[in-house]
This record gives sequence, structure tokens and C-alpha cells, in this order.
Amino acid sequence: MILTYLLIGLAAGVLSGLFGIGGGIVIVPALLFFAGMLPATATGTSLGALLLPVGALGAWEYYRNGNVEVRASLLIAAGLFFGAYAGAKLNQMLSPVQAKRAFAVFLVVVAARLWITAKPR
Repeated sequence: MILTYLLIGLAAGVLSGLFGIGGGIVIVPALLFFAGMLPATATGTSLGALLLPVGALGAWEYYRNGNVEVRASLLIAAGLFFGAYAGAKLNQMLSPVQAKRAFAVFLVVVAARLWITAKPR
């Protein structure tokens, strides 16, 4: 299981650096599918991993190249701080089935929106 967790972290790290994603899109589904965790445990574990400065080196590289809006990052971080608490409270009220289905709907909506709005340059 240790190797599974390391590989999940590696995949999330690469995709985070590449696309700015990780927790909800990579780590949570991977923990559901490969580690057999319940949704609340997978989400809590993902948040626990993200408490460390996992994006620091990636963010530094983007910053060095002039690709970080620092003010926006700080405001988003403030929203994440309070939003994660609200989302965690809400998740505790859902059954595992409801949580999985809600997450699936979220992923489909995001994927559909990206597909529809993609325009070649």
C-alpha cells in the first residue's frame, strides 16, 4: 500500500504542476479506486496531504517565470481556508453513496464545460 500512496502522490504532483490540479481530481478518485477508501476518508486524506506545502516548488517555478498572480493566490487561499471547512461539514452529512454520486456529477459538469468552451486558436 505504501507504493500505491507514493504513486498517487507522484501522479498528483505531476498533474498539479502541469494543470494546477491534484486533490479532488486525482488524489480522491485514486484513493477511492486503488486504496478502497470511503469518500469522506479519501477526501480527508487528500486534504491532510495538501496541508504540507506540496505546491511550493511548482508555484516557485511559475513565479520565477512571471506566471503567478500573488494577490489572487492569497485571496483564493483565504477562500480555500474557509471553504474547505464548510465543505467538510457538508460532506459529513452525506452517505458514501451520495458523496460518490455528487463528486461524479461535479466531474461530468466540469468536463462538459471544458469540452464545450474549448476553442482552437
